[in-house]
Amino acid sequence: MKYKLLLFLSIILFLINCSCKKNISQHGKYEVKVDTLTMFDKTRNRKVPIAFFSPKTNKKIIKQQVVIFSHGYGANKGGDYMIYSYLTKDLALRGYFVVSIQHELPTDELIPTEGKPQIVRMPFWERGAENILFVLNELEKIKPELDYKHLTLIGHSNGADMTALFANKYPNLVYKIITMDNRRMYLPRTSVPKIYTLRSNDYPADEGVLPTAEEQKRFNITVQATNINHGKMDDKGNDTEKNTLIFFIERYLNEK
Repeated sequence: MKYKLLLFLSIILFLINCSCKKNISQHGKYEVKVDTLTMFDKTRNRKVPIAFFSPKTNKKIIKQQVVIFSHGYGANKGGDYMIYSYLTKDLALRGYFVVSIQHELPTDELIPTEGKPQIVRMPFWERGAENILFVLNELEKIKPELDYKHLTLIGHSNGADMTALFANKYPNLVYKIITMDNRRMYLPRTSVPKIYTLRSNDYPADEGVLPTAEEQKRFNITVQATNINHGKMDDKGNDTEKNTLIFFIERYLNEK
């Protein structure tokens, strides 16, 4: 009986792995175009570097959905908005218009490492949420044809904390959020927007950040455990890890 169970589990894992590989290898039906530029928010006197990842096509994509991505903490070294290309490019290849925001500038203060994170890091998350709001407002001006009713926000680590805060502050502006291992900022307890979170295998979230089992059921929130290290959710991850993250994210994006 024991060996039959092990065989059954092996088959299931094999099928999941094949499904992940199939999902990423299809690469959608488009080529990808990458554009970088720096926006300027006059109200905050702040530069906001961004990258657009979009499908390269001569045909108009009807009701093209928007994904705004927020990177993990990079100690102000810059370029962090480009190191999740396995995901941002894959989504663009599948027809999404993806915007990746560089939240940290070399002139910014470093994020505090002492004190209660929900207090000392809140100004940094607030700045990130305002970056997202600014970029969204500017994007609506230059790309009015995009589908903003189904906006999805995705973020990793500190960027996932920003994403969670944005959903708390502006729930009517976002359709779905997908956090990749937010550890500090509390996820909204709500069914609108739709909440999904992918968890690492090495760092637990702070107490109260994740919804309880009862809250997950009540608000239809998805909390998905993975075997991926927190620091391997960007381009440093191996193919299997990238495949796994794309598999889940694609599934969440496709859910109605």
